[in-house]
Amino acid sequence: MMIIDSIGWLGSFMVVFAYALNMYKKLEADSIPYYLLNIFGSACLIVNTIYHHAIPSAAVNIVWITIALIAIIRKK
Repeated sequence: MMIIDSIGWLGSFMVVFAYALNMYKKLEADSIPYYLLNIFGSACLIVNTIYHHAIPSAAVNIVWITIALIAIIRKK
């Protein structure tokens, strides 16, 4: 369980870090690094939430990843 919790904390950090960088004008919201931080952060959170049977939280993160992937595809 320690590994799953660590993965969850890493995911939380990545999503919040992306948001903070955006708010402080260090990373644009339509940049690939911003999208990737959100995708990998949400993927980590999905692993954690599924393990803990928090399906609504997992669903939100699946939607979060989908939005970021669509944004990357449209950016190209």
